[in-house]
Amino acid sequence: MKNNFLTSLLAVAILMASCATDDTADIIINVTNNNGTSTSTGATVRLSGTYTTSLTLDINNTYILAGSLVMASGTTLTIPAGMTIKADASGSDVYIAIAQGAKIVAIGTATSPIIFTSGASSPKAGDWGGLILLGKAPTNAVTGTATATSEIGGLPYGGNISNDDSGSLKYVRIEYSGASADAASENNGLSLYGVGSGTSIEYIQVVGGKDDGVEFFGGTVNASYLSVINAEDDSIDWTEGYSGTLTNVYIKHIQNPTVTFCSDKAFECDGFNPSFGNNSSPIYYSNPKVNNVTIIGASTGSGTLFQDGAVITAGTYEAVRLRVGTQGTFTNIKMTGFGEGFDLDNDITGDGVIADKLQVNGILFTDVTTKMKNDTGKMFTIADFITADGTATGTDYATWGAGWTVQ
Repeated sequence: MKNNFLTSLLAVAILMASCATDDTADIIINVTNNNGTSTSTGATVRLSGTYTTSLTLDINNTYILAGSLVMASGTTLTIPAGMTIKADASGSDVYIAIAQGAKIVAIGTATSPIIFTSGASSPKAGDWGGLILLGKAPTNAVTGTATATSEIGGLPYGGNISNDDSGSLKYVRIEYSGASADAASENNGLSLYGVGSGTSIEYIQVVGGKDDGVEFFGGTVNASYLSVINAEDDSIDWTEGYSGTLTNVYIKHIQNPTVTFCSDKAFECDGFNPSFGNNSSPIYYSNPKVNNVTIIGASTGSGTLFQDGAVITAGTYEAVRLRVGTQGTFTNIKMTGFGEGFDLDNDITGDGVIADKLQVNGILFTDVTTKMKNDTGKMFTIADFITADGTATGTDYATWGAGWTVQ
């Protein structure tokens, strides 16, 4: 942290005493030293700014995320099990970013998860940004070792280090995130930009977010035991050539049949980002493996369904959208309560099906009107895309989600 951190905190203390206007509780500002750790046990510490030295949070202190907290290259942010970090409900500029070359070590347990949430007295979706990791693994948004720039924060990501290590996340819950700066710059609960396979991500839940639950922008990171509940946009999203493996995923859309909202897609999957084009050489597309998934849709029998920014009919309520050439393999998928199971768009997506590079192997549809909708312009049958229909069990969420998740 810069040497003026102490002075800045004292100034913030005076300002907060005189003009606090949000709906969070009054905060006592305690003096911190230059690396952001408290000088006394039981302190309340407001965190923001760019840290150029590592930061280890103390379980005996209270931490408030007061703005953008960026961990610079060479640093590590360490968060102990059982800690809850509350973010000011100030929108898109309140987030944690782990820059290229930095790491986060946030390892909770099933009985003591780490929780990132809103500090508002009446929290709601989009109160704050979210958690952002940026690595040096490949993305097809750029060529070779060039870097792309994140939607939020304008931070670099991408490269050619497939096994890049951005740290470890385990038993972490992210709540009320997803504030957007504008239509093109959106936070997600967990944003993974060019994150490499050396990073460990498991037992992650995103609850009540305004935008996507977990989004992969290229990279090779694997993730397991992912739970996304009541995301207002897509639950899982990938683009820019993402090629990791997702294992044990549980997605549930808003269940109240009287609301005029039902979440967007459970999965929205792009082979590349059409805003940038596919700039890889040779060209490649997203091609992850997705194993053991349960997707529960909103009720299609009553209420008004709302998806992709518009009111829809029950028959067009989609679970999975596959587009812009995405490839990948879905195995052991259990899907309930949708008008459309898989909606495939774009000719190059259809080419992937024909070449057996985009496949579903083992699925159980319940209350799904149309299993596959082919909008690609290429000719193939449902049997070319889906095999072992009726055989899946999904993921055992009752076991691995017990104790640490919001159900």
